[in-house]
Amino acid sequence: MSQPHVQIIVGSTRPGRRGHAVATWIHDLAVQHAGFDVRLVDLAEVGLPLLDEPRPPQRGQYDHEHTRRWSAIASAAHAYVFVVPEYNHSYNAATKNALDYLAKEWAGKPVAFVSYGGVAAGARAVQALLPVVSALGMVPLAHSVNIPFIRQAVNPDGVFEPAPGLDENATGVLDELLRLTTALSAARLAAPAG
Repeated sequence: MSQPHVQIIVGSTRPGRRGHAVATWIHDLAVQHAGFDVRLVDLAEVGLPLLDEPRPPQRGQYDHEHTRRWSAIASAAHAYVFVVPEYNHSYNAATKNALDYLAKEWAGKPVAFVSYGGVAAGARAVQALLPVVSALGMVPLAHSVNIPFIRQAVNPDGVFEPAPGLDENATGVLDELLRLTTALSAARLAAPAG
């Protein structure tokens, strides 16, 4: 397999968000990692309305062009890194909406998380996401990157400044993601056509 395609998905869509700065940082680390073909996907640019498809996504029959575009984007990836904020001890609605739009596109693919928030560093968002991505057939990594006190970590120019050791932590997660992506892709290729 050539370099697997990983998508860094910016989960927050609100004005003034810090998620894009965090996603730019993890995107740049993933490019430096050199194990992946990397694409930054911003849910604010994808522009999905609240789920408006009349049929369950498991059928893969989409009425709306925005869903077909989102399906094509997600289908192209071998793995995902969701960059998510913690809102009220959970994750944000835009991330849930984007996940709920699709089904087969996610199945059998690994997913990692970079979360951010206050003192809990977004860890509760990741915990809330684990059963959701598992129900969609995704394979979540055992480790995530959790960023505390996000307001202090993004400078006045809007650039994320990682705390000491965070680059190394994130690189370890990318290493784990590459190993799992390679194993799962090989398993899919070896599986009999059904």
